[in-house]
Amino acid sequence: MNRYQNNLKQWPAWPLRALFLIVGLSITAGCASQPISPLRTIYEAGLNTVLLEQDPDSTSNAHPATLTAAEVGTLLRGVRASERRNIVHRLIFGQADQTRAFRKEEIAVLALPLSTALSLAEPTERVYFNLSHATDQGDQETTTGWISVQGPILHLIISAVHARHSPGPDISKYDRQLPNIPEASALYDVTFEPDDFLAKASSSARFWAPDQREELQIRYQDALAALPLYPGLEPRQNIQPLQP
Repeated sequence: MNRYQNNLKQWPAWPLRALFLIVGLSITAGCASQPISPLRTIYEAGLNTVLLEQDPDSTSNAHPATLTAAEVGTLLRGVRASERRNIVHRLIFGQADQTRAFRKEEIAVLALPLSTALSLAEPTERVYFNLSHATDQGDQETTTGWISVQGPILHLIISAVHARHSPGPDISKYDRQLPNIPEASALYDVTFEPDDFLAKASSSARFWAPDQREELQIRYQDALAALPLYPGLEPRQNIQPLQP
């Protein structure tokens, strides 16, 4: 009798374990069967990279988008960055000076590849860019971000602006969510000038990632209609996407 009661008490545990096992296998199979979207490299020279990747935040971007290299340069020229200071620092040292987030030589590198990438992007994709070069002090300086277009708004997300870090392997081999920048890099603010064309600016950070995210939403069509075009960026040749 006792043996029968013990078997009766133990029996319900087996279907429950089997259920957990089936659910676990189903989830694993489902994850394994999901296709991995390939990255499409548009430009690569050293550590400088422009590519297309899936946009995790939107499936309805206005892509492909037509922007000339000169128009891209005009928009990048208006982006400003400055050190983020709290109220105590501002009272003691004043507001931090604003500098160009993209220098002339950086615009010369980025403008045409970004123009090409936007013209090839699909509505579910965004453009990723990374600029990195060695400094005179022996470390590396990196600027990283993403661009997409939604209606009359150009979204520019920046996760690093001239961030200094020790030399390391090619940043493109790292997860795009974890760029090769210092975990304790200085916080910064970004804006667009003239600010009449800035629809919205927002700041965010992900607790599992060390990088900062600053987003500018720029009324790019109005800006391009009013601002002088960036000179010297007429395309000499078309950029063909690199084969994977």
